[in-house]
Amino acid sequence: MDLPSNYTPFPFVEVRFKGSRKDFYRNEDNIYLEAGELVAVETTTGGYDIGHVTLTGELVRMQMKRKRVSEEKAPFKIYRKATPQDVEKWKNAKEKESETMHKARTIALQLGLAMKLSDVEYQGDRSKATFYYTADGRVDFRELIKKLAEAFRVRIEMRQIGMRQEASRLGGIGSCGRELCCSTWLTDFKTVSTASARYQNLSLNTLKLAGQCGKLKCCLNYELDTYMDALKAIPDHADRLRTERGEARLQKTDIFKKLMWYSYAEDNTWIPLAVGRVKEVQEMNKRGEKPEDLRELASEIENVELPEKSFDYENVVGQDSLTRLDEKARKKKNNARNKNRNRGNAKPASNSGPASANIQKQANPHANVKANTENTNKPKRNNRNKKRRNNNNNNGKPEN
Repeated sequence: MDLPSNYTPFPFVEVRFKGSRKDFYRNEDNIYLEAGELVAVETTTGGYDIGHVTLTGELVRMQMKRKRVSEEKAPFKIYRKATPQDVEKWKNAKEKESETMHKARTIALQLGLAMKLSDVEYQGDRSKATFYYTADGRVDFRELIKKLAEAFRVRIEMRQIGMRQEASRLGGIGSCGRELCCSTWLTDFKTVSTASARYQNLSLNTLKLAGQCGKLKCCLNYELDTYMDALKAIPDHADRLRTERGEARLQKTDIFKKLMWYSYAEDNTWIPLAVGRVKEVQEMNKRGEKPEDLRELASEIENVELPEKSFDYENVVGQDSLTRLDEKARKKKNNARNKNRNRGNAKPASNSGPASANIQKQANPHANVKANTENTNKPKRNNRNKKRRNNNNNNGKPEN
């Protein structure tokens, strides 16, 4: 789409640096820039820094209005597009950040400071290094700045950040399997309370509700407005309903299906009631009336049949089953157990009469042969023993 001839582009650009740090810069020379390009920008302490262009044109105007940033609050300008020399110098500075972090942590431990250095960021021209740290209280790091300036020969700046900002700078994988929201697209950190978990009927387990930063997950606020709108139809103070059978207590509430489950003290079965029915019972209780039983007012729950999975290919070896290997191992164990049981239960048959002996002879014709051979071997052993005894006796007698 062609722009009007008298159109003047918005003279500001949004630039992103390491982590989630973003800022707005003035494009005074009207340089043609696109998202993703590297630019050299002005800094507060002199020199220049290198960053990626994220937004241009009218989108920057909307972003500045949303963040309430006026044009006077963005006095810094863009120098130029990054040259190959600027990019090479910037990459060399980024490669030294990990080594600088390890040395700075050892220096902080030697000084005994109660702080945690979480990240370091070099300026594009390697004239300044910004250290980000977390601490419970105020820390006197004047001696630390002197030691770091002597070790790295650059200007040192210290910035204290919170737990959420630390997680956004370091990044990671959340419990959902995706990258952390704070390190990818989330820039505004709103307060999250346990009330948002209560409204969504979530268990108040801190291990499940806390993120990698140790605070409550930011995603608890994503669907909170939808739950708040759905809760407007749920009646208040409906924990107990009085009936002729007894008092029924609330066990569960399905906000979106608008169903509430109740149960009696002597019965463990849950009775589903629609929200309209619950309101009717509440009005009856206010008038001093009681229904006979909630089972008469129970609503029917439709059993949703899940559709069968249809594969575009033939599942020959069962690769779609996650437990196919476990089933094979179970079959092997069961077969081995059955064999051991059969061996233990097998016992020699006892001779209980001539009929059984004849049957055994017919079944095992070779049994008589084995028995005969055993009987023939026994007297041979006895003869040998007798010969040995006679020889010993003869040797012991004196000759005449």
